[in-house]
Amino acid sequence: MSGDAGFFTTGEGVRILLSTPHEACGKRVRLSRLTRQNKDGIFLVPMDHSITLGPITTAAGLEHLVAVVSANGADGVVLHSGRARFVDPELFRDLSLIVHLSASTDQAPDTDEKVLVSAVEQAVTLGADAASVHVNLGSGTESAQLADLGRVAARCGQWGMPLIAMIYPRGPRIENPADPSLVAHAANIAADLGADIVKTTYTGSVDTMAEVVETCPIPVVVAGGARTETETDLYTSIEAIMRSGAAGVAVGRNVFQAREVSRVTRRIANIVHGITSREQGIAS
Repeated sequence: MSGDAGFFTTGEGVRILLSTPHEACGKRVRLSRLTRQNKDGIFLVPMDHSITLGPITTAAGLEHLVAVVSANGADGVVLHSGRARFVDPELFRDLSLIVHLSASTDQAPDTDEKVLVSAVEQAVTLGADAASVHVNLGSGTESAQLADLGRVAARCGQWGMPLIAMIYPRGPRIENPADPSLVAHAANIAADLGADIVKTTYTGSVDTMAEVVETCPIPVVVAGGARTETETDLYTSIEAIMRSGAAGVAVGRNVFQAREVSRVTRRIANIVHGITSREQGIAS
């Protein structure tokens, strides 16, 4: 990673525009921590599912879970602001915190609707390296979600806070969420509205995902999605994603619901960070 006047350049050669001196300073520092500068890709572990689905671990177990993924090569975790209070801040010395600002539950009348539940200032107070906002492209409330994304992007600019837009083709009019044209549309909406990184759906093939990445001026991180049938399927998918030129992956349920969280985390980290020539130790 490197920086010059007004830009931050990732290891993949993607230049992120930093529009003001204040934003340039704050974003450069936070992006450097998020991308760890010396790695080939970004590996995030979303743990924001407890609002949507319910508890992902015991109250006491979250801190241990965060410690395990940190010790085994993950670059960052995604948490809601209230939940982040229960994690020892010392764990974020070597692990980035991304504070998720939007939410919904599986009990809602419209499960595709996302509303803002936290503010950028809360992410700043918690020492986060980025904030994130969820938008479902094609949902019944798409317009409100897009407006929220635009407002949050402006606020992130004022605070020098990197913004990850989590945008997925998902709604009653979407027949194929993995349609490359829709995924490319989603990714570019994130760029157009001011996000610094976009997290979106995998198209299902290296070639079509590479086309999506090529259209998008900001780094593309691919969501891990639902639980895979086998670990082999998971690793094969991640290898394909990284071959497409994506900036990294965000894998939640396939990590924190794994039988051996430490081993799965380490294996994914090795793939994303290009560590293939030597065996890495696993910390439990």
